[in-house]
Amino acid sequence: MNTTTPASTPPVQRPTHLRSHCYHGLAPGPRLLVTGAVHGNETCGTRAILQLLQDIDAGAVAIERGTVTFVPVTNPLAFQLGQRVGDRNLNRNMAPSAIPQDFEDRIANVLCPLLDAHDVLLDLHSFHTGGSPFVMIGPQNNRGTLEPFSHAAEEMQLALHTGPYRIVEGWLDTYARGVQRRAAAPSPANGVRAQTLVTNPNYGVGTTEYMRSRGGYGVTLECGQHDDPQAVGVARHAILQTLALLGISNGTLLPEPASREILRLVDVTDREHTGDQFTREWRSFDAVNAGDVIGTRHSGTPVTAPADGFVVFPNPRSEVGQEWFYFAQRRA
Repeated sequence: MNTTTPASTPPVQRPTHLRSHCYHGLAPGPRLLVTGAVHGNETCGTRAILQLLQDIDAGAVAIERGTVTFVPVTNPLAFQLGQRVGDRNLNRNMAPSAIPQDFEDRIANVLCPLLDAHDVLLDLHSFHTGGSPFVMIGPQNNRGTLEPFSHAAEEMQLALHTGPYRIVEGWLDTYARGVQRRAAAPSPANGVRAQTLVTNPNYGVGTTEYMRSRGGYGVTLECGQHDDPQAVGVARHAILQTLALLGISNGTLLPEPASREILRLVDVTDREHTGDQFTREWRSFDAVNAGDVIGTRHSGTPVTAPADGFVVFPNPRSEVGQEWFYFAQRRA
């Protein structure tokens, strides 16, 4: 009789550090931070950064002015797990924590000082459903309380040189309205801390919003669908053009795109029940007319487009109490 006790599966070893690669040009210049895999299943930025590190080390790309720092994997736990988040979404509620509660708090305690030490951020992402690449920018220059800003012209120039013709604005104020609705009628969430986070007015603050709050500027580049092989090339092109635009490298700066489309996020809809379903397989920037049914609640109530516009970031796998989709319109 075999009395051998089966070996138990060892626990997953959690990452204990954040890896970065820094290059200093021998002439003064701006300080650029390039991040990949803020969400662990969005790896096109990681692959583009690793390719470019080899090119820099081989002398194919010269860093001549200023500083550029690359973080290929910004959330190593989520990356290790092959999923969007580790303990929570790193790109929400971005701020240092005196008493960190989870892995992402600990990453933020390292990442926020790194953001503080730079002037410009290029944050590389991808998205769940199909669609064309696009770039997200912050607000116009303002002295308001939500997201005061004074570098709108520089940020727009950066966005235009990353490659995509479609530019999206209005993230933080749209998200803030969604948070207000959650706080007024809390949706079920995974525990008290999760509910506290998603109803926090600062929950919409991610890498670029934090960078703006510290006096810098930056863009979020959505390079394509997660598994699109072209997304790596989109990310690489954006990095090279950003280096050229800032004068950090000696690369050729291409002209701004001849045409552009600027859309503004105007609303966000949360998933309220696991039975909430889309009426079709939506892609980001699919056009809708006022009254078109986008999805159906578990109760059978239709969720309709409030006006003519576009579906953005549809996520059929979103968690209850999290963003289901955004709604955008062309900038007036």
